[in-house]
Amino acid sequence: MNELLSNFLKGFAIGAANVIPGVSGGTIALITGIFERLINSIKSFDLKALKLLLKGRIKEFVQYTDFIFLMELALGAVVSIFTLAKLLDYLFVNYPVFIWSYFFGLIAASVFYVGKTVDKVTISVVVSFIVGAIIAYGVTVVRPGHPNDNFWYLILCGIISISSMILPGISGSYVLILMGNYKLVVIDAINNLDLRILVPFAIGAAIGIIAFANLLALLYKKYKNQTIALLTGFILGSLSILWPWKYSYDLNHNLIPTDQYGKLLTHAKAVFFKNYFPHIDKIFFWAVFYAILGFLTLVIVEAWASSYERKHAKA
Repeated sequence: MNELLSNFLKGFAIGAANVIPGVSGGTIALITGIFERLINSIKSFDLKALKLLLKGRIKEFVQYTDFIFLMELALGAVVSIFTLAKLLDYLFVNYPVFIWSYFFGLIAASVFYVGKTVDKVTISVVVSFIVGAIIAYGVTVVRPGHPNDNFWYLILCGIISISSMILPGISGSYVLILMGNYKLVVIDAINNLDLRILVPFAIGAAIGIIAFANLLALLYKKYKNQTIALLTGFILGSLSILWPWKYSYDLNHNLIPTDQYGKLLTHAKAVFFKNYFPHIDKIFFWAVFYAILGFLTLVIVEAWASSYERKHAKA
């Protein structure tokens, strides 16, 4: 029961991350210590798993794929999306500077806690960390592309965006914006149930999640420290997306006016941003307070988790 609740709560956190623009569910999986197990479970959906399923050997299929673990995570994620999402949506609409600040502090703290799991610091580990940070930051400053409904390009969008969703530090939806197809796929195709767009995207997503999970599992097994350093770099570089003060632009690159809290003053949808440094005022100090609160949230959770593990290790 304890493991079920633990996995449910981790899934809940991953689900919350997926509704936060710029935050990756992979980051939460890494912070909560289930990243390796998650990618191993995903990569186990191979030909052997298919054969077990077709032969009706359900118990063996469940054990081979770690299916119960995935379902516990999925349950938590679904509950989160249908409950916490409403609260987050309200906060992002009305107090974006404060909620961005909180998550900026939370993810900033995760750079330390994820990075400290590196067993040995070597030159290759340091280089991996720097490369990861540069790549993630580079993604945040690339200008969005133009919509493209070509069949093969949609497959590529599916492969890359789903891979980004399990990659710490890089948001799958943000990558889709950069590829120019966020509105085409997430807004237009889903709302209109346009199978001409959704089918090739789904094919790419199915290919991408299995292939990328296999690649990550291989890297994690053979080059664990370098891989953790690379992923930590991704998280550090992604902080640019979470910077609380930003100019908002719509799909047509038009600047959207905002109030002092960052609330949009029109009904336009912001899809990309440009950071700026704010004035030092009351709003600034409240934002700093929420960033510290986010940082301390992870410190407290990590302390509780360490205490919990020590107690069960003695038992």
